[in-house]
Amino acid sequence: MYTHVDLARLQAQSLKMQSWIRQQTFSPENTKTLRRFSSWEVSELVFRINQSTFRGRLAAEPDLPGGEVEPDGRQRWFSLDEINELRRRMKINRKSLMPPRPAGKRAFRAAVANFKGGAGKTTVALHLAHAAALDGYRVLVVDFDPQATLSHSMGLTDVVEDFTVWGIMARDLMRETDRMNEAATGAVSGTALPQRRIPASIRDLGLDRLRHSDFIKPTAWSTVDIIPSCANAAFVEFASAQYRHLNPDWSFFAAVSRYLDGLGDDDYDLILFDCPPAIGYQSMNAVFAADMLYIPSGPGYWEYDSTTSFIGQLAEALEDLDRFASTFPAGKESLTKAFTDIRFLMTRYEPGNDLHRAMFEAFRKVFGEHVAEHPVEMTRAVEQSGRFLSSVYEIDYREMTRETWRRARASFDRAYDEFRSSVTAAWDKI
Repeated sequence: MYTHVDLARLQAQSLKMQSWIRQQTFSPENTKTLRRFSSWEVSELVFRINQSTFRGRLAAEPDLPGGEVEPDGRQRWFSLDEINELRRRMKINRKSLMPPRPAGKRAFRAAVANFKGGAGKTTVALHLAHAAALDGYRVLVVDFDPQATLSHSMGLTDVVEDFTVWGIMARDLMRETDRMNEAATGAVSGTALPQRRIPASIRDLGLDRLRHSDFIKPTAWSTVDIIPSCANAAFVEFASAQYRHLNPDWSFFAAVSRYLDGLGDDDYDLILFDCPPAIGYQSMNAVFAADMLYIPSGPGYWEYDSTTSFIGQLAEALEDLDRFASTFPAGKESLTKAFTDIRFLMTRYEPGNDLHRAMFEAFRKVFGEHVAEHPVEMTRAVEQSGRFLSSVYEIDYREMTRETWRRARASFDRAYDEFRSSVTAAWDKI
């Protein structure tokens, strides 16, 4: 017979292996660092200009960041901050290298969501975040999944549940309850309405005194921040049910949306949500806060079946919320919940596999223009990036054949280009 004691023992054994993997993957201090990018990558893959043109500009304008030069003088290597400084100061054919962003708009929010575990949600969110950062955007990633794989991939391994989405929801419960109580006692008639009470066990946590910035952590990428998750945050589903009992009028599904409304419109350009593989309190917060729904799916029938179930159950959940449109305050968002776009992205795709091609055509036949034209292909470089908690963008191409690395990067570049096109087309609608 096995109890929680045995589970704890097995976890302790696994943590030792986790520590060893991080030491091989990150720096000796278990701190993830970001590599530099070669002048070939910066010119042809980031700025998408001829390498000789790029080198000519650097030679003609010595005040531009020059990166670190290899001993043989053949290649320069640039940090992300240097790349962004070059982007701000350089123009090619009188055109800015800055990415498009509509004036006067807040950050665009996209939720990467699906029921199916292993559909590639975290992989897609990680690569979109890193591709957007290389494209010049400032990105905030929100990890809604208690498995915390995205947080670990971003280098955060020592996270306290108070500073996860669970903390944001508990903080919102207290603040919303206080707001409702103040409105009740301030009624014009002078008749005090019943007060909603939050137990001391929750009040004493002090979460209502946390600032917005307390939940946001930096990553190895200087223009990518994260609201992380951790395994201890898994009880948010149980806690949220208790919180709703304490205050039935609390619009639990809008807690994260209200939190994000408190950010400055110009703090970030893009906010990405990595959702858990289930519809619950956390995933409904992500969906409600999102402008766009991005749905990854593997190329098999079971993934197609799961995706069909996901959008059906999500439709029912949003319909249930819609019934309370007149009674639930939802911040700046409103019910009925509407998305600027819904997109399906096939992952782990092998173009030479007949079944995969057939499933891709089935997706396109059913979902039409909502299906991304370029699936994310399964390559050895993609497998290796997942094994070492990194994106393809973080892997140095010298660690494998350049063609293997470039094929994997090209697949994610195409997926990101489509994603950016969808975002920029929808941004004016928010």
